[in-house]
Amino acid sequence: MGVVEHLLVLLAGVAAGALNAIGGGGTFVALPALVAFGLPPVTANAVSRVALVPGAVTSAWVYRHDLVPLGATPTRTVTVVSVLGSGVGAGLLLALPSTMFDAAVPWLLAFATVLLAFGRRLARALNKAFGRAVTMSPRAVLVGQFLVAAYGGYFGGAVGILMVSLWSVGLGLDPAASNPMRVTQLAAIFLSASVLFLVASDALGAWAFLTVMLAGAVAGGFVGAHLGRRLPAWLLRGTLVATAVTTTVLYFLRG
Repeated sequence: MGVVEHLLVLLAGVAAGALNAIGGGGTFVALPALVAFGLPPVTANAVSRVALVPGAVTSAWVYRHDLVPLGATPTRTVTVVSVLGSGVGAGLLLALPSTMFDAAVPWLLAFATVLLAFGRRLARALNKAFGRAVTMSPRAVLVGQFLVAAYGGYFGGAVGILMVSLWSVGLGLDPAASNPMRVTQLAAIFLSASVLFLVASDALGAWAFLTVMLAGAVAGGFVGAHLGRRLPAWLLRGTLVATAVTTTVLYFLRG
C-alpha cells in the first residue's frame, strides 16, 4: 500500500469514526473504501469493524456523563446483552453465507429509517389510542437489544440507526437525547465482534489497512463526539435522519 493509499484509508477512518460519533453510518464509509483497495467483502467487513472499535470507545468515553437510561432497564444490563448479541452475530458471519441476509439489509434499513423519522409520532399515536403511555418492558427492551446487537455483530452497518429507532418507538426517547447511549452500545457491539474477528477471521492478515484506518477512526471518533455534544438537538436529530435516509438509498442503489 503506497502513500496515497495510506492517506485515503486514513481519511476514510477519520470520516467513519466521526460519523459513528455524530449520527451513525461509519461502516458505509469504511467498508467500501477497503473493498475498493482489493479486500474481499467479508475480510473488509471484519477489518472495518475492528478498526472502528477504538474510535467508538473514544466517543463513548466523551459521552460517558450524558447517558440517558433506557426506561427502567439498567445500562449495565443493556451493555451485557449488546456484547452477547454481537458475539452471536459475529459467529454467524463467520459460519454462514451472507447472500440471504444481504438481500434483506436494504429493507431492514428502510424500516429503521421510517421508525427513526416517525417513531415519536407513532409512540404518541399509540399512547393516544390506548389512553395511556405504551412502553416496552425491561424484558422487551433486552430482547430487542439482543436482536439488534446480533445484526450489529453480523454486519454492523446502521446498527446505531436500528437502536435509536427501537428506543424511539418502544420507549419514546428523543433520538438526540439517546445518542450517547447509542454510541456506548455501538462500542460494546463492535468490541465484542472484534474479539471474535481477531481470533477467527483473517483480519490481521490485512494489518496495514487495519492499523491506518484504526488511527483515523480514533481521531474521527474523538472530534465527532465533541462536535456531537455541541450540536443543537434539532440539528443532531436531523443529522441522524439524514444519515439514515442516505444510507438506505445507497443500499437500494447498490443492490
